Amino acid sequence: MPKITYHHASGDVDTVEVPEGTSIMRAALTNSINGIVGECGGQTMCATCHVYVRGDVELPEISDDEDEMLDCTADDRLGNSRLGCQVVAGRDFGDIEVSLPANQS
Repeated sequence: MPKITYHHASGDVDTVEVPEGTSIMRAALTNSINGIVGECGGQTMCATCHVYVRGDVELPEISDDEDEMLDCTADDRLGNSRLGCQVVAGRDFGDIEVSLPANQS
């Protein structure tokens, strides 16, 4: 099973195993990981699942919708910013580590 490791701004770390087909956002919500809101439910209509991908992970290109929403994040958009709802275990990664922004709303 793929693993997602969430690094919180506080320094805390949560790691969860998820079935293939599970997004970073859905895994956080299902496992009560603080720091991801997922307000729109994964429809690329908000930026409340913003994460910073750690390490050298090759992910699919950012879609136009995701690119637009990343301009609306509560914390700074960086080169490794992604929306957690758009990055899916098995399809886009095996194991992944992400940092959560200090602010997410």
